[in-house]
Amino acid sequence: QVQLVESGGGLVQAGESLTLSCGASERTYRYYLLGWFRQAPGKEREFVAGSTWSGSSTRYADSVKGRFTISRDNGKNTVYLQMNSLKPEDTAVYYCAARRSIAMVTMVQSNEYEYWGQGTQVTVSS
Repeated sequence: QVQLVESGGGLVQAGESLTLSCGASERTYRYYLLGWFRQAPGKEREFVAGSTWSGSSTRYADSVKGRFTISRDNGKNTVYLQMNSLKPEDTAVYYCAARRSIAMVTMVQSNEYEYWGQGTQVTVSS
């Protein structure tokens, strides 16, 4: 059974940085697509960042472009989300997601992902 476990969330001040990690129970090279989503209280889950298995193709939400970076270490079966210049509006529960099967995807739709982690809370104070 595929398991994704996020870690690295916490409370930071605006302008600070945080790195989230997502450990996978399988070799990450088996995943065609890896991504990060977030959900703030009272809001729908939204796409943050996505990457193909090789990292050759990445995509970011406009709200995080230039501040967040998705990366993966296939040797450690881990995908990361480096978050810089954090803002209070980045406060949310962050979820790691993965897809095994190859398909034409946009990366931004949550229904394109087959597996999900439990989430980790990120709180940015002003």
